[in-house]
Amino acid sequence: MHLRVTFVAAARSSSLLAERFEDDRPLDQAGWDEVQRAAPELVPLAAAELRYCSPTPRSRATGDALGYAPLVQPALRDCDMGRWRGFTLGEAMAREPSAVDAWLADPRSAPHGGESLMSFIARVGSWLDTRPADDGGRIVAVTEPSVVRAALVYALRAQPTTYWNIDVRPLSTMTLTGHNGRWNLRLEASTQGV
Repeated sequence: MHLRVTFVAAARSSSLLAERFEDDRPLDQAGWDEVQRAAPELVPLAAAELRYCSPTPRSRATGDALGYAPLVQPALRDCDMGRWRGFTLGEAMAREPSAVDAWLADPRSAPHGGESLMSFIARVGSWLDTRPADDGGRIVAVTEPSVVRAALVYALRAQPTTYWNIDVRPLSTMTLTGHNGRWNLRLEASTQGV
């Protein structure tokens, strides 16, 4: 049986420039406002047989606000950033510029003491490949944008460095269809005007 897994990027908890690694902050007012505006298009995804979210407060709140009542999945957590947890990219760069350069250049490196980009992509891919096909064909997962990026890189079997070239906006969706190890990206027309 083929699965249809739709990832929904969580609403924001801060401005783009203030985003932090492994951000545990709840939705900010702008995030709540975004959820309300996007709800007409995203609420129908609650019909999925299985509904998941990453463990962050903003992912759980986004899923709950959309009526998904999602089940928290630890495998959908953000990349483990070790000692950089809670830092912005700029803060990490100010403290350890050569380590940040190494991390951005080599997907196998983890100079922060956490998880490498390759390990993160593999973890998200493993979660995707172990979804139970016999429990239903439609799945929705509200996650951090980084998880959406990792899932796309995994599904398309792209080079890990492709991760840095994917921009995932809050409340955007990405749908993958397929099953264990064989995934396709599905692009659909929006019901709202651009």
